[in-house]
Amino acid sequence: MVSERIKEIIDEIKLIASDYGNKVVVAFSGGMDSTAAALLCTLALGTENVELVHVTYGPYTYSRTLQIVESFAKKFGLKYTFIENRGQEIIWKYGPSCNMCTRQVKMGTVLSYANGRLVVTGSNASDTWGKTGLKVFNGMYAPLGNLSKNDIKAILDYFGVSVERIGENANREGCKLKHLLKPLTNPDFHGKAVALANELVLKYFPEGNEIANVKILGPLSKNIAVVNLKPMRDGVDKLVSELLQIDVVDQVIVANRPLKLTIVANPSIYRVQESRYWIVEGRLKPEFAVPIKVEWHESKNNKLRTFHVVEVSEWMD
Repeated sequence: MVSERIKEIIDEIKLIASDYGNKVVVAFSGGMDSTAAALLCTLALGTENVELVHVTYGPYTYSRTLQIVESFAKKFGLKYTFIENRGQEIIWKYGPSCNMCTRQVKMGTVLSYANGRLVVTGSNASDTWGKTGLKVFNGMYAPLGNLSKNDIKAILDYFGVSVERIGENANREGCKLKHLLKPLTNPDFHGKAVALANELVLKYFPEGNEIANVKILGPLSKNIAVVNLKPMRDGVDKLVSELLQIDVVDQVIVANRPLKLTIVANPSIYRVQESRYWIVEGRLKPEFAVPIKVEWHESKNNKLRTFHVVEVSEWMD
């Protein structure tokens, strides 16, 4: 039962936190996972011993994020802190890398701020942390480590807590930069395009969509915006018109039919079938509104550490 699972987690939090003075810092995005972790820590340790820390990324943070974090903290009487770190731009310069951003920018910033306090994350069985089987590692603790997304939702439902949609997906925290599927070699060109496009899509479709994002891809000299909406809804024409008014967007494609992506990748990815598989199945397919297939090429650019979607076309097969 949910109540029994909640009691087990609360007891574990008390045990783990006792080695850190019973004080924790929650790496809080405002999404479903960190919300559940924050609630459970509050029940286990009391509001005075729990602080929410949210790392912001300048233009790559959705405008609604700060309001949602602040609203949750005030509702439950928790201290909250915002820290800005735009280190994503350095990492993304060499190609998309969500895992590195999470480790170095998000968690690195929170760990530094915590200064020895235990850092609690919302990591769970659906992500890479959960696959390690470790709950406590390098000063970080994942009380939801062996839970599925359905388990976490059941905990939130038990408490009657709903999570507001922040960004591109109804069940995830928002990150605009993840939709830049090429190196960020020029923040004023590539970064501006992905930041403005993904803020704009939520102006037209703030709720009711399983997916609502705009992928920015194409050669470094050209920004192609691919509109991903699931389900497709009225208003997309107005969105396209406004996207075309952004000075750093060169072309707009609406994903309303299967697409083929041409990707160049670092040899360490291109030559390892499993790496290519997880980029397609785990990274790209879940965030596209239509079926995709990928044509891979080995990169000759030794500065590219990961991958670069250089071209998109209709899937004609």
